[in-house]
Amino acid sequence: QVQLVESGGGLVQPGGSLRLSCAASGFTFSTYSMNWVRQAPGKGLEWVSTINNDGVNRYYADSVKGRFTISRDNAKKTVYLQMNSLKPEDTAVYYCNADINFRPYWGQGTQVTVSS
Repeated sequence: QVQLVESGGGLVQPGGSLRLSCAASGFTFSTYSMNWVRQAPGKGLEWVSTINNDGVNRYYADSVKGRFTISRDNAKKTVYLQMNSLKPEDTAVYYCNADINFRPYWGQGTQVTVSS
């Protein structure tokens, strides 16, 4: 079965960095685009970034462009989100997401809190 497991969240001061990881299993990872989506307290889901199957094409929300970098390692079946220059407004639960055979799959999420 498809599984997406995020890790790497935590508490960081404004201006700090974190790297999130999402380990995938149960599907042919190298053939699917992967997404990061976040949900801030009391708000809806916000798309953050997408990387295509071979890592060549990467897309970012305007709110994170220039600060976040998405990458993937198809041999390790893992997608990453490097987050730099973090701001309090980046505080959210971050989810890994993939649409596989026209069905969305989600990880359990990892909490990122940016606070001094």
